[in-house]
Amino acid sequence: MLALFFVPLITLSLGLVSNVGLLFTMYILSGFGMAGIGMGVMHDAIHGSYSKNKKINTLLSYTFNLIGANATIWRIQHNVLHHTYTNIDNADDDLNAPFFLRFSPHAKHYWVHQFQHIYIWFFYGISTISWITTKDFVRLKRYRSMGFLDKKHEYSKTLISMVAWKLFYYSYALILPMIMLPFSWYVILLAFISMHFVTGMLVSIVFQIAHIMPANDFPLPDNNGMMNDDWYRHQFATTSNFSPKSKILFWMIGGLNYQVEHHVLPDVCHIHYKNLTKIVSDTALEYNMPYNVKKSMAHAIWDHTKMLCALGKKI
Repeated sequence: MLALFFVPLITLSLGLVSNVGLLFTMYILSGFGMAGIGMGVMHDAIHGSYSKNKKINTLLSYTFNLIGANATIWRIQHNVLHHTYTNIDNADDDLNAPFFLRFSPHAKHYWVHQFQHIYIWFFYGISTISWITTKDFVRLKRYRSMGFLDKKHEYSKTLISMVAWKLFYYSYALILPMIMLPFSWYVILLAFISMHFVTGMLVSIVFQIAHIMPANDFPLPDNNGMMNDDWYRHQFATTSNFSPKSKILFWMIGGLNYQVEHHVLPDVCHIHYKNLTKIVSDTALEYNMPYNVKKSMAHAIWDHTKMLCALGKKI
């Protein structure tokens, strides 16, 4: 995945491309590599499941910084908020969206939501552009106000590190190709955006069809802030698998088509998910818990679209 991301960019940075079609091809290939790093390398590393060696996990978590995002922010957003409070409105940060998107039946409804199943794909595509430019900084500030990053100088160190990593990323992924290649700056910028559109679409769809689905629950705490179900039952009720027989997809997205296994066993490396499926599904059956699975990615996307339509209606 690192090679799939870096080799095309190195080719561009060396000025070896003189054809516009090849320019876009190189960036789009890097987009697949970027998505693969995010889902198949960084994701396991930050969960501490890539290796038994903590130093290796820490080292590989920085691959997320290499692609313009930030490992510290992701650890809070994903490991803490998403995995602890899956599909709980105002707690799971994956449900936190701009006003024109509605991912929970408990979120405030606006008239524009009735069209979200049409325009949402564009915003999925540009999601990583938003991520590497503004979203990380917005989340950094919000997480500090929530009580995270409260150690001495932790906030300022994270901010400085974030800026440095992002400048490094933009330097080799965008500025250097602009200097070395014989194309107008806006052509290269458009190719760069196309890379992120591929990444954003892949990453957004994979995570959204795991949770924003008709069969999944969106539970709320009671008046005392307590959930009715235990954590494991909650994960089964709010998560879905898809396309369990696709070996290519399994490799491409780091096993995240087995989201149920990942959510109940987040500290297990994704290469083991297939072997755990029968154990996990039999356990769900034994304890009368749902085990949601869609036979294909296309089927899952279709159901996700139907869910977006339902959420677009004022209920």
